[in-house]
Amino acid sequence: MKRPSLGSILVGLVPFTATCFSVSLWDHVDPRILGLPFNFFWLISWLLLTPLCMWGAYWLETRGVSEATDRKEGGAQ
Repeated sequence: MKRPSLGSILVGLVPFTATCFSVSLWDHVDPRILGLPFNFFWLISWLLLTPLCMWGAYWLETRGVSEATDRKEGGAQ
């Protein structure tokens, strides 16, 4: 099994960091965005952005695998 790249790990940690360690920055009811308290809006936003970050991490991993495969196939010819 191949170890994940540092880039994909960092991209995967973005949502975790944004929801867990930024509490002191957004722990306010006001201002309201779209009628929601800011802290609720922040968490819902990251709920929707997390799949995008996971896709980015997946893309970084599969790009690295396809480049390695291309190099192996090119050297064998």
